[in-house]
Amino acid sequence: MVKVSVIGATGYAGAELLSILIRHPQAKIAHITSESHTGKKISELYPHLRGICDLTLESLSDIENIGKDSDFIFIALPHGHAMDVGIKLEKFPVRIIDLGADYRFSDVSVYEKWYNVPHKHKDAKRVYGLAEIYRNEIRDAKIIGNAGCFTTASILALAPLVKHHLIDANSIIVDAASGVSGAGRGLKLGNHFPELYDNFKAYNVAHHRHTPEIEQALKDLGGEETIINFTPHLVPMSRGILATCYANIKENISDDMIDAAFQKMYGAEKFIRLLGRNSYPETKFVRGSNFCDLGWHIDERTRRVIILSAIDNLVKGAAGQAVQNFNIAAGFYENIALDVVPMYP
Repeated sequence: MVKVSVIGATGYAGAELLSILIRHPQAKIAHITSESHTGKKISELYPHLRGICDLTLESLSDIENIGKDSDFIFIALPHGHAMDVGIKLEKFPVRIIDLGADYRFSDVSVYEKWYNVPHKHKDAKRVYGLAEIYRNEIRDAKIIGNAGCFTTASILALAPLVKHHLIDANSIIVDAASGVSGAGRGLKLGNHFPELYDNFKAYNVAHHRHTPEIEQALKDLGGEETIINFTPHLVPMSRGILATCYANIKENISDDMIDAAFQKMYGAEKFIRLLGRNSYPETKFVRGSNFCDLGWHIDERTRRVIILSAIDNLVKGAAGQAVQNFNIAAGFYENIALDVVPMYP
């Protein structure tokens, strides 16, 4: 059994992570933490875990002892906090999977520019945690920066076309809509029921922090600097992301070449379901699962390709992705604890 601990277990992503780790036959949950609810049982805050996980929440002040007693630590804290944990555990053999943004960027100056936080752990050896793209790097990584939710949906949609140079990488536009759980469990006016219900809105236009994360991965895949337009939207549902990605098709690229690129890159992937050309992924079809459903359309009139990507933001966009990375890093089968049927309806 591999001993795992969850730092910041009381957010939506942390609770989702616990729900997955509980059913993992090779993982034993050693410690869970919360600074605001120290001493309480996790099932007091999340009654759906009652009788399933009744562990007591500990304080992060004991992080070194937690690190000594863990093989892997999952960090589900807001940005700016994981690097403090990483520094304190630097000399321990424990491996870290950070669900936040602190270890996602190879160039920390990009992180500092977009997150307005000084990076304290600049020399940390880390890899980007998007399993289908960086699987080989993840296997031996000390620190894994779990990919963000919008970025997962967007990168997976665009990766085959960028990798095979079928589109103009600087013509990319991404419109993505997320359920409100992506904003976290904290109380905010914009997430208040009367503000959210029966409403649909864009936010952080041209300034969302997932933009450089998408650009970094696309640059890695295509070998060229990439600048995109990314616009996030909030929809009145609890979970799910639908990303609609647009790009100009290069000259002399046939429709069959686009189809083949998706098949070549993802045909053998467990958690990517290719719906094919002229298909329409929906968030309800992936709800509660680690699947990413992809469909694409080719607009002959404008010579653009339009890719639709649907994920559950708390699973494939956060906790499920973290466990998928954990399985790879620990040498387990990748689908352990994640091989579940989506919840429907």
